[in-house]
Amino acid sequence: MAKLLEVRWHGRGGQGAWTASALLARAAIYEGKHIQSFPEFGPERMGAPVAAFTRISDEPIKIHCAVYNPDIVAVLDPTLLKAVPVTDGLNKEGSIIVNSDKNPVEVRKMLNTDKGKVWSVPATNIAIKILGRPITNTAMLGAVARVTGIVKLESVEKVVRERFRSEIAEKNIAVVKEAYKEVKSE
Repeated sequence: MAKLLEVRWHGRGGQGAWTASALLARAAIYEGKHIQSFPEFGPERMGAPVAAFTRISDEPIKIHCAVYNPDIVAVLDPTLLKAVPVTDGLNKEGSIIVNSDKNPVEVRKMLNTDKGKVWSVPATNIAIKILGRPITNTAMLGAVARVTGIVKLESVEKVVRERFRSEIAEKNIAVVKEAYKEVKSE
């Protein structure tokens, strides 16, 4: 990796955006990388828009602020596309990954942007099918791992097993793997 990779996660309170950020960061630690992972909360209530940030680098990270010009934007809740300016600051060469069953061309139209590459993954559908609940954070984690290649799938599996008890961990690993396969780009 030649530079610092910065990821901004958008979700709603209770959806696990910060958990996804922290899991990605821990997976990077297993691969010998330097990391930062932290949340930014607005009104502290369930369902309110939240952001989380992940930085990953081969070198020590010396900045300590929110991610303003992300390389990757991950949107856990597609309703945020109309509520939050999710593409703000996105690098021209960056990527935005949206939880949507629409194809990436349709998602780009919804975003109304020419910035970056657009990816979509039906994270809610995957989560409901495997978990029985619309919890999209591990699906989005799988999509981010695939799009960036910043960590190996095995490292993600390891941190998921550490974070969740066995039965829940195995279901979440199935969600990660399914999203990893199903994420699509323009």
